[in-house]
Amino acid sequence: MENQNTALTHIHESLGAKMVSFAGYKMPVQYQGVNIEHINVRENVGVFDVSHMGEFIIRGYGAFDLVQKITSNDVSKLIDGKVQYSCLPNGKGGIVDDLLVYRMNNDCYLLVVNASNIKKDWDWISMHNTDDVEMENISDKTSLLAVQGPKATLVLQNLTDMNISDMKYYTFQKGTFAGKENILISTTGYTGAGGFEIYFKNEDAEEVWNAVFKAGNPHDILPAGLAARDTLRLEMGFCLYGNDIDDSTSPIEAGLGWITKFTNNFVDSEYLKKQYESGVTRCLVGFELLDRGVPRNGYDVCNGLGEKIGVVTSGTMSPSLKKAIGLAYVTKEMKDLGTEIYISVRNKQLKAKVVSLPFYKK
Repeated sequence: MENQNTALTHIHESLGAKMVSFAGYKMPVQYQGVNIEHINVRENVGVFDVSHMGEFIIRGYGAFDLVQKITSNDVSKLIDGKVQYSCLPNGKGGIVDDLLVYRMNNDCYLLVVNASNIKKDWDWISMHNTDDVEMENISDKTSLLAVQGPKATLVLQNLTDMNISDMKYYTFQKGTFAGKENILISTTGYTGAGGFEIYFKNEDAEEVWNAVFKAGNPHDILPAGLAARDTLRLEMGFCLYGNDIDDSTSPIEAGLGWITKFTNNFVDSEYLKKQYESGVTRCLVGFELLDRGVPRNGYDVCNGLGEKIGVVTSGTMSPSLKKAIGLAYVTKEMKDLGTEIYISVRNKQLKAKVVSLPFYKK
């Protein structure tokens, strides 16, 4: 099957981006290089095209009840204009996907899901939609830019009459942006560098992109690819679906107890509550390598006796910290901070230690 383009693919190609196949889309993995793009997001401002993400609208009678039933967080805590990070438990103790829940009003929610899971998530939610709540998949007509970094507000405030400078974390507004109406802008993003995510129609994509870059030129704006997005999220200890969380990992094991609220019933709530109360046998931890090397997804984790006690789920050489870091599932006995573990890299046992998250502390 041929990869789909986003509305901005031609721009990435014209900029000389290295393009890769990702979740069925042709996506820019890097432009000038992962380290340059990564550091620029931490210090200035970078722009990611994340239009491959999925967007569903759940609206009308029963919308609140449906979203409350399928997600692990407590949707009743949301007010209009607020966003919540959550996950879709899979009924067997695992995770269908992690997602963002935007409350437009009590009868209308926007769910933002991972690109690789669009069909899977849609089918899962549809299966639980026993009251025929209205659902609309707007993924194919929606573009999304993540404008991230400390200078993001400076760049974007000039393009809108919405007051985005005073917006709190995980909130959103809708209004006119770059001369286009009905654009949603939220203080979300998966980099830990601050900034915004901007949702708009595909037909407005090129004009919005150009306006953002024109406004950003005095502030060292650069486009950034998927590779920098991955290193930025890993420095923050954020989970990546398919690596650190999936259908075989529970939110409790993954350290996502904070988005798993037992104040109401949802899919798997009883099972996860028992797991939360009785404890788990394995936990997702952060580690840094003490020996030279780079940990990668799938590498075994061992104890001092060479016995396998876990597996690496994400790993990289951190551009900000200049050291090798990673996430791994380990047995609960090995989860404490400072615990020495060993990562198996090409028949060598490289020494590492368990450290606190996030790796990158501002």
